[in-house]
Amino acid sequence: MPKKTVADISDKELSGKRIFVRCDFNVPLDDKQKITSDKRIQAALPTIKYLIDKGAKLILASHLGRPKGQVKPEFSLAPVQKRLSELLGKTIAMTLDCVGEEVKKAVAGLKDGDVLLLENLRFHKEEEKNDPAFAKELASLADIYVSDAFGTVHRAHASTEGIAHYLPAYAGFLIEKELKFLGGALIEPKRPFVAIIGGAKISGKLEVLKSLLSKVDKLIVGGGMAYTFLKARNVEVGTSLVEEELIQDAKEILKAALDKDIPLLLPTDHVVADKFTADANIQVVPRATISKGWLGVDIGPETILKFSEAIRDAKTIIWNGPMGVFEMDNFAKGTIAIAQAVADATARGAVSIIGGGDSASAVKKAGLADKMSHISTGGGASLEFMEGKVLPGIAVLQDK
Repeated sequence: MPKKTVADISDKELSGKRIFVRCDFNVPLDDKQKITSDKRIQAALPTIKYLIDKGAKLILASHLGRPKGQVKPEFSLAPVQKRLSELLGKTIAMTLDCVGEEVKKAVAGLKDGDVLLLENLRFHKEEEKNDPAFAKELASLADIYVSDAFGTVHRAHASTEGIAHYLPAYAGFLIEKELKFLGGALIEPKRPFVAIIGGAKISGKLEVLKSLLSKVDKLIVGGGMAYTFLKARNVEVGTSLVEEELIQDAKEILKAALDKDIPLLLPTDHVVADKFTADANIQVVPRATISKGWLGVDIGPETILKFSEAIRDAKTIIWNGPMGVFEMDNFAKGTIAIAQAVADATARGAVSIIGGGDSASAVKKAGLADKMSHISTGGGASLEFMEGKVLPGIAVLQDK
């Protein structure tokens, strides 16, 4: 069901009104508290600027890191305040807490078009517990709630779900975009529809794999999880990562793909190493089996060609998870090659959706981020969306 967005609120309803915007400012910081990527702040700007232009009084809220209900200075949103002020070209006020008298006073002093940033929501344990009293206190600050933090909508927290029980709740433009791309791909995909699933383990993506088998035309499996599937086919994988307890699940997925006549592509050759370090001895194994004492760290050249060929004619592509240990340059070739194949298909008219997290980092490392149709801002949320789960932070928003 499509959700109402800020664009569905009349100018009269926005002008002079207090708007609580749940953003995702969970940005990476270095050891000097410097932001190393402001991508998430940039992603929030369309909604923020729209509301400023409408004369609303903005109250921005977010979490950062995992302070676990304690006030920890290293998780302060102060670096976000500084960067946001630079991006908006105006000084953004910030409170020392997200609830309490100081916050109420700051909100009361807002003028039309002003922006106030609250301190880290997770300094209060009530946030992650979705405490109703805490949610109600957050709601008391505003007239309207806007959710624009897609990376958090799979969690029922006070600022993502609880607050919407006390205020009219709408989606921001970022969430609208996420639902448009992910929903479009899963509900009415242009075909052929190819899914590429990688990463270290099957355990976090088991339900996604099962769900995608009823939707895709081809399923490509790479990364560490591929070795559990190969083991399920009785292929020797040396000392590669294998989730022994999930071999039976892998067998069931392989059988389901066969029954549905869905090609499920696995690596047929590998880059292997004798240890899991950047300076390891490496070699290419031109076959599916891996000898004892060696572990798979990337897909091999034959697999790159096979996977790229499977992607070539795709009209819809979803990619979640790298093909190898892409963080180490020696083991990144396969992931970068697949990123190029997806970018090439996109240039030919395919819709490509990168599922956040490591996949987003991988296409950025490949220098191809701007060649993709959409890079999701929520790794966990996009996975649960692909599983077909109800996302509590989306379900609570008003339907169109």
